[in-house]
Amino acid sequence: MVYAKRPFAGPQQVLDYVGRYTHRVAISNNRLIDTDNGQVSFEWKDYRNGSEVKTMTLSADEFIRRFLLHVLPNGFQRIRYYGFLGNRYRKQKLDQCRRLLGVPLPDQHTPAVDGDYRDRYENLTGRSLRQCPQCQIGHKVLVAILPKSPDQAPAIIDSS
Repeated sequence: MVYAKRPFAGPQQVLDYVGRYTHRVAISNNRLIDTDNGQVSFEWKDYRNGSEVKTMTLSADEFIRRFLLHVLPNGFQRIRYYGFLGNRYRKQKLDQCRRLLGVPLPDQHTPAVDGDYRDRYENLTGRSLRQCPQCQIGHKVLVAILPKSPDQAPAIIDSS
């Protein structure tokens, strides 16, 4: 039995709140300030002091220890699906939802879509990925694929 009342600020606030905890990492890259001599400096909000933004410096070992407290152990899932999105009878329940909403059921005997992703994109959006995005007249042509330089630094992945 679940007791749930209407959110005061509306469903968008609820989605924003839940999204902060289900689709983000423990600390975003823009909060990291510096790493120097085995020390990591980052910003944090002191909610006891009027949400003042402060800087904390920790040893790299302590920073990693605290970060790993937010990593789930093997076998755990961050998001679990219940109800009509649960795994056991998902297809049947989604079909029932479509019937109740008056949405046509997907045709299971539809042959595979011919063409590549560019054709599907054009069918869905009406815009061609083969045309020049600036002049809308010229066509893009693959000239060459350049190999990655061995001395090139690895790309920094922003996980925030």
